Amino acid sequence: MTETKRMSDESRAPSVRERDPAATPPELDVGVLSTLNPDGSRHWIRPRLSPGRFLTGRRLVAYGLILLFTALPYVRIAGKPSVLLDIGAREFTVLGKTFLPTDTIVLALFLVAVFVGIFLITAILGRAWCGWACPHTVYMEFVYRPIERLFDGPPKRGGRPGTKRTPVRIVAKYATYLVISGFLAHVFLAYFVGVERLAEWIQRSPFEHPAGFLVVFGTTVLMMFHFSFFREQLCIVACPYGRLQSVMLDRESLIVAYDERRGEPRGKLRKKEPITEVGDCVDCNLCVETCPTGIDIRDGLKMECVHCAQCIDACDAVMEKIGKPKGLIRYSSQARMAGERARWLRPRVVLYPLVLGALAVAFSFALKSKSDTDVRLLRGLGAPYTVMNDGRVSNALRVKVTNRREVDRDYAFEVTEPYAIELLLESNPFRVEPGEARTESIMVLFAPEVLDASGREITIRIHDGAEFEKDLRVRLFGPATSSEGDS
Repeated sequence: MTETKRMSDESRAPSVRERDPAATPPELDVGVLSTLNPDGSRHWIRPRLSPGRFLTGRRLVAYGLILLFTALPYVRIAGKPSVLLDIGAREFTVLGKTFLPTDTIVLALFLVAVFVGIFLITAILGRAWCGWACPHTVYMEFVYRPIERLFDGPPKRGGRPGTKRTPVRIVAKYATYLVISGFLAHVFLAYFVGVERLAEWIQRSPFEHPAGFLVVFGTTVLMMFHFSFFREQLCIVACPYGRLQSVMLDRESLIVAYDERRGEPRGKLRKKEPITEVGDCVDCNLCVETCPTGIDIRDGLKMECVHCAQCIDACDAVMEKIGKPKGLIRYSSQARMAGERARWLRPRVVLYPLVLGALAVAFSFALKSKSDTDVRLLRGLGAPYTVMNDGRVSNALRVKVTNRREVDRDYAFEVTEPYAIELLLESNPFRVEPGEARTESIMVLFAPEVLDASGREITIRIHDGAEFEKDLRVRLFGPATSSEGDS
């Protein structure tokens, strides 16, 4: 049994149906998934909007993120896109820095740091990412849900549409969904193909770029399917983050919690009934009706809770109306809800920042030490040396040069030692385009007298005639050498 399940069972209050089987119709007693009816059909969740301080805060954050998500591909840093994940060209540009598949150490450090950062945030703030910053939540709750309420009206009890669903309203709603989905598809693709190429796809006929058109069309269809049909099921059945919370949360992590000691036993508020006989929870069920994943927070910590705090706003409004203190449902931790003393310093809160700091230092060092040119010198395939007709010896080498700059660069090769050594290339210097990785063959010709019993180590210098220069050491072999090896 996972930690989440144990925590849920320990803090779980009896559901309405468990306390009174006749109080809740069987069709509303969902025991497996909140989006699944007992007969196996889809239970559509249309959450009620509960205004409050948390909704206001989330709305400001959401609209700011929507603006950021839309503008980020257009922002350029040092002449490069702020974010461009060009999978086809195998180039990944982040904040003006371009990474190539050869940057395995830098990319590995970055990915590990991201995961450790997620662990740290979850250990302290719980699933704040899910309810406040996840793109799915941002667009679902602050773009598509408002459109749904505009055409269907505010939902009634049980999640039924607030107005009659006429064909005109249905068509208008889904037509609006389609336009928004098309826009989001273009924003999404701008991160992978770049705004310039995307602009060409938009302005030209689809017949001129059928592959690009199919990519845009397919992405729009997927966006439409997700936000109009799949919706909250992403959080409930598809996203692994909720399932991982059992190992990322502890009893001190921030969660949305129901104060069972204060709220139970639940009961309707009656003026003639002594206040000591019932808890503060009046069993209005608004916390369930406003939940975007359809769960009852009073049943304890659940995997489906995304920490959107809508149940907090709904419950605080009810408490204010009946003259009770707010906070029956609130941001807290399992330890504090159980009456334990809060412990801010705990092993994972100390360990994660230390690991993250070490990763940040290693990443910064690896990034700073990266040159704008990658050079790798390899021995050629086949025999280590060949004796030419004129008596000279040749060694075959291969050099791979990657140009990381945004301009063409010409790279030249020369031998720095004062030996009678000749370098033969197809072209010297040779040109490498921006972001290109080019491999060239080099033939090293020399007289046998250059070698001793162990060969001869020489230095081959590569430079672009301006900013870049690097010396490469390589050992030459021939008939006079007693052993052979690699560079």
